[in-house]
Amino acid sequence: MKPILEVKNLTYIYSAGTPFEHKALDDISFSVERGEFIGIIGHTGSGKSTLMQQLNGLLKPTSGTVLLDGQDIWSDKKLTRQARFRVGLVFQYPEYQLFEETVYKDIAFGPKNMGLDEAEIDRRVHEAADFVGLDPALLERSPFELSGGQKRRVAVAGVMAMKPRILVLDEPAAGLDPEGRDDILSEVKEYHKKTGTTVLLVSHSMEDIAKYANRVLVMSNKKIAMYDTVEKVFARAPELLELGLSVPQVTKIFLKLREMGVDVPADVYTIPYAVKMILEAKRRREAGESLVLPREAKKEGGAAGC
Repeated sequence: MKPILEVKNLTYIYSAGTPFEHKALDDISFSVERGEFIGIIGHTGSGKSTLMQQLNGLLKPTSGTVLLDGQDIWSDKKLTRQARFRVGLVFQYPEYQLFEETVYKDIAFGPKNMGLDEAEIDRRVHEAADFVGLDPALLERSPFELSGGQKRRVAVAGVMAMKPRILVLDEPAAGLDPEGRDDILSEVKEYHKKTGTTVLLVSHSMEDIAKYANRVLVMSNKKIAMYDTVEKVFARAPELLELGLSVPQVTKIFLKLREMGVDVPADVYTIPYAVKMILEAKRRREAGESLVLPREAKKEGGAAGC
């Protein structure tokens, strides 16, 4: 079975052919399988947001191709239009794009433009509102009367209502308090589990990526620096730190323990796994085993820069 998304040798240059041209993506290639939850990380200016806008045809590659279900989205105008609905993109601070009189109309805007009948639009609006935890009583209110977190949910629901094959979220929790961030990301994860929709999540929070994604794409200097499972990427924490990126706090703690000579894993990236490893170390110590890390392993798993 073909990947749902393939990006091949993608390069994008802003203002190409002018004195102001700027290369934002440089020969990017990767693929995404159906139903995956991909985390995308990289420092500011690494090309993350530009890449996201390539995936649904908002920006056209300077060179290279974007294949959706094996078809080049720029090979035909019809495929380009379809990509706009099949790859749903939620921008940073999407609440600033709300414009309709009511929450209902805002969520219904996408499905209406797809040419769906009123009954199907109504079903999708209520389903999407339920996915993001919006009280049905809010549907007839103006979106501008809502709190910041509620507005964010309306914007996300508007994309979900189009039932995209791929849901792309660019920093969906930016600006929210910790509780609001956890709520909206948990709702996205539940949506992913229930619908099987492929999700691409751009985030600066390594804890969020570690918690929700199954693979991680790391961007640096307009290229892909790493693309692997969460476990394998965060096991390369010293390399991430050298790229100017962070790692989950719990990973930093375990790297520091290794630097101090304690024999614990370097690829710990979630609290539950950390607890499991600490209990395992406690068991080993009580059994009389040494927790002193061999010098070579200590050097390899060091945490310079933590």
